[in-house]
Amino acid sequence: MKYNKRVAIALGAGYTPGINSIILGVAISAYKAGWEVVGIHDGFEGLLFPEKYPNNGLIDLSPEAIGKLNPMSSDAMGTSASIDPFNVRVVNEWDMVEEVDMSDTLLDNLKKEKIDAVIAIMMGRGLSILHKLNLKGLQSVCIPRTVENDMAATSVAFGFNTTLSFTIEMLDRAKQSAISSKKIGIVEVLGSQSGWLALQSSIAVLADAVIIPEYPCDVKALAKYLKTKISPARPHALVVIAEGGSFTNLTETVKDTTSSLQKALSPSATEDNSGFVINKSGKAAKTLAQELQGLLAEEVYPLVLGPWARGGEATAIDRQLGLAYGAATVKAVEENKFATMAAFVPPHIDFVPLIDTLNKKRTIQSDNEFMKVAHALGIYTGI
Repeated sequence: MKYNKRVAIALGAGYTPGINSIILGVAISAYKAGWEVVGIHDGFEGLLFPEKYPNNGLIDLSPEAIGKLNPMSSDAMGTSASIDPFNVRVVNEWDMVEEVDMSDTLLDNLKKEKIDAVIAIMMGRGLSILHKLNLKGLQSVCIPRTVENDMAATSVAFGFNTTLSFTIEMLDRAKQSAISSKKIGIVEVLGSQSGWLALQSSIAVLADAVIIPEYPCDVKALAKYLKTKISPARPHALVVIAEGGSFTNLTETVKDTTSSLQKALSPSATEDNSGFVINKSGKAAKTLAQELQGLLAEEVYPLVLGPWARGGEATAIDRQLGLAYGAATVKAVEENKFATMAAFVPPHIDFVPLIDTLNKKRTIQSDNEFMKVAHALGIYTGI
């Protein structure tokens, strides 16, 4: 079959359940338009080092290949390494590791493979890399994905609903455990800069309190609130905290449990010297549990969901959203809407300039509707 355009799909670093649904949305719509679709191994690495991969770093996404894909999975292209084409680590002629700019190599290889445009499924730092490539001539359209739903310009990024659903399931179990053991459960969920996952999941399970990065928690005020909720008839509580939560009115600090190796690996770290210098997952829950244990008579235990919430299969909502994002992005390429990102603004998918999304986070304002719901349900938010 002769195609009139060749489009490649690039997947940024990090795992998100159900990426196959986006790939299916792109491929089905593209083939209907008479285009050929290929994937790039490991983000852009497949075309930076094509000699390391079969088929020159490209993945077959023909109609026959995509017909075998499970839309709930993410196995079509693997998981990208965290590689920046502008700062690629290589071994030089003196057997020393150095960082070099290989962006021109990437663009040259895209031309050699006769790829007309790239549909990039990106988040976080990947957006900045994509923007820099666009400035050098890359024709691309971006699809937003993040399990924390913190990407600016779009109200719902791909992957959030799946992670939200799994987080709610785990919080239900944590609440049941807190009830049966008559303890206070402190559960840390994903959310380093935005608290959407913590807030929406805490509403779903009727938690007693939720702590989000946008608003520091006064631990003494929280302890006072929990005392009003706990009684002989209800000797338990559930507090949900985002991993980026912070505190005021602390009475203690987390003891330094950092190994000498960790300190050596992060000699210029500006954070306090704790065991969370490298891996911060669990720090918020441990700090809050330690503080509340000293302020309350009840036993407090911390639990960390962390990256476990990124697994599983995509929900029906994310599958639909992935297919919709994929199909809409093909239309954007057809209309030459390059250097843009798809943005779901219900009930439409719009396309916004990629530069307008850089270095911005979608955060929760105090008058947000979910905050109002939490307050109406008696959930402590600290504001």
